[in-house]
Amino acid sequence: MSKGHKGFPWNHVIGFFLSIALTIFAVLMVQYTDFSKSTVMFIIGTLAILQAAIQLFMFMHITEGKSGVINIINITYSVFLAVVIVVGSIWILTTGHAAH
Repeated sequence: MSKGHKGFPWNHVIGFFLSIALTIFAVLMVQYTDFSKSTVMFIIGTLAILQAAIQLFMFMHITEGKSGVINIINITYSVFLAVVIVVGSIWILTTGHAAH
């Protein structure tokens, strides 16, 4: 076996099924529970963060690479951008001030 060939990609398969399970769990939780809107949003947000972590480790190979510092800088910047986009979108959608 060559150095670059590792065999069957079990991490990808496990990550895929975990992502599907988390998505199905979120949908079923919304459809079949009578939790308050804030509780549902908290649970969905938690599941989204968990799914993002799974995808970082299983698909994007975040632990692999030569320089750990560069990975940390890239992840920090990506998290910052995601927070700005999500918080900005929520702020724009909830302020109710439409431009005329």
